[in-house]
Amino acid sequence: MLRNLKILYRDMAMGGMVRNVPLSAFADVKYSDTYGVIKRKNQKRVVTISSNVLTGYNENAVVQDVQKAMENYRATPGVQIKMTGSQEEQAETSAFLGWAMMTSLLLIILILVIQFNSISKPLIILTEILFSIIGVFLGFSIFKMEFSIVMSGVGIIALAGIVVRNGILLVEFTELLRGQGVPTFDAIVEAGRTRMTPVILTAGATMIGLIPLAVGLNMDFATLFHDFNPHLYFGGDNTAFWGPLSWTMIFGLAFATFLTLIMVPVMYLLSERMKNRLRKWRGHDIDTGVKSKRIDELIEVEI
Repeated sequence: MLRNLKILYRDMAMGGMVRNVPLSAFADVKYSDTYGVIKRKNQKRVVTISSNVLTGYNENAVVQDVQKAMENYRATPGVQIKMTGSQEEQAETSAFLGWAMMTSLLLIILILVIQFNSISKPLIILTEILFSIIGVFLGFSIFKMEFSIVMSGVGIIALAGIVVRNGILLVEFTELLRGQGVPTFDAIVEAGRTRMTPVILTAGATMIGLIPLAVGLNMDFATLFHDFNPHLYFGGDNTAFWGPLSWTMIFGLAFATFLTLIMVPVMYLLSERMKNRLRKWRGHDIDTGVKSKRIDELIEVEI
């Protein structure tokens, strides 16, 4: 039927006579596989292969399996294979969150250096951010939760500002006691004992306040005030969005708060002892006029 399809045209060589010619007169019909639509991106032909992820499987794990299978595949010259879609969006989001994290860290360092007029104390305080990130990954690993690139990344950035506050409380109170003439070790012990309560209370209040958001606690305020029945239920669509953010802050804050009360005083004491030892060696060199290689190494380590 397709071969007998008539093509209508006007023959100008015959004075504009209208003619009907069957398609079989100048074309052959062949059955083959081809693409119905040619898609282009940046003036290049693109073929998109997509699939849904079955229930019980993780999207990132499936992508890793596909990438492993494609390692031994030799593509035709001129053909480029690239993961797009959600994987491309995750890569862009990760890059943006990385820059945001670096910017926030630089701003925190700048503020702390201006506040304490020192380099060692801001570095001690910033170690809490490292502890909090370790706590986040430990929490997700122990409880086998899914890690969200976007919301967990935002949670880590927000967590950096929260955990730094606890270190500032300890270091600032220690500096205040030392300014009043209290010895360094006694000042550190007193600061840890005095500031332990506000540090634990603020961290605990933050974690408890995030639990309803993490578990997806929902209630109907209309029926609560009308019938005194809130219709409480857990879960929902908002849990998939806010859950990773909340659990990130809970895990990181719990782990960092515990280590803050131990590691920050210890590192502060070690830093002060190293500074005192360095000052003694410098004073010895000034008195004797001798330049020691060991002193140069200590100065390098301190810097």
